[in-house]
Amino acid sequence: MVGLVINAMAIIAASFATKVSHLILTQGILYAIGGVMVYCPTIVFLDEWFIRRKGLAFGMMWAGTGVSGVVLPFIMSALLDKFGFRTTFRAYGVALALLATPLLFFIRPRLPLAQTSLQRRLDMTFLKMSTFWIPQTCNIIQGLGYFIPNIYLPTYARSQGMSGAQATVMLALVNLGVVFGAIWAGALTDRMHVSSVMGICSAGAALAVFLFWGLSVSLPMLCLFSLLYGLTAGGFSANYTGIVQRVRDRDTAVDSGMVFGFLAAGRGIGAVVSGPMSEALLHMQTWKGEARFGYGTGYGLLIVFTGITAIAGSGSWFARRVGWV
Repeated sequence: MVGLVINAMAIIAASFATKVSHLILTQGILYAIGGVMVYCPTIVFLDEWFIRRKGLAFGMMWAGTGVSGVVLPFIMSALLDKFGFRTTFRAYGVALALLATPLLFFIRPRLPLAQTSLQRRLDMTFLKMSTFWIPQTCNIIQGLGYFIPNIYLPTYARSQGMSGAQATVMLALVNLGVVFGAIWAGALTDRMHVSSVMGICSAGAALAVFLFWGLSVSLPMLCLFSLLYGLTAGGFSANYTGIVQRVRDRDTAVDSGMVFGFLAAGRGIGAVVSGPMSEALLHMQTWKGEARFGYGTGYGLLIVFTGITAIAGSGSWFARRVGWV
């Protein structure tokens, strides 16, 4: 409850911002603190409730972020155009509190808190396992490029003469792909080794980037890329359940929530670094006017970087082939 209150307050406080530093403090720091306080209990409690179909359960949870991403871009775009960012932020903060508060009733542990608190201890031995560090390294590298399409697709679309509404559709298609991608990837981790699922997600994402983004300058191709990228790259986080399970296969005393926390932190590193890194890559304007299709628009280096980091996400599959995982 406290985390949700902080989230709502952070959004409302951001509506009073007059400097970039105010947004960093409210949306960047305060909102992140509240999000963690809501997120962590959800992950820990969900882990207690499912065993045989845990991957599917977590995949459906990750899919929830995609559902909101399909709807919110259109709502926020309309509100921003009509009311401006201050009124929109305040309305969003109030709506978040009103809609999410009743759902907190359903976030509860399977076991009594007193019992689970006695069973859990701070076990960090997984930090010494290649079973953790190899997938985590792939997770961090994949995260460096994962957010780039979400950041730059609207700008790229406009640079190709498309409208703001069409750019919004592309973001919605990415998130629509995430909905189905998270579910199928989560379900696959219940049936296959997690390294194989990571390899499938990574190969599909790389193909979508190099082929459908790199070779496209038209709306249909970009829409196809958006959907396929969300379907493949968007399922990558659903592999976390499988990674946790492989770590616990090595040491059952390891706390699942702690491993999830480190994996989420790894993805967070990618999210933070990808911003300034992608801006620097775009500023180079590599191959502009020299290559064809998307590669020659000035975004070519961004496209290649996104594809390479997607391929790196499959590192666990190769590591398993040589017995490292």
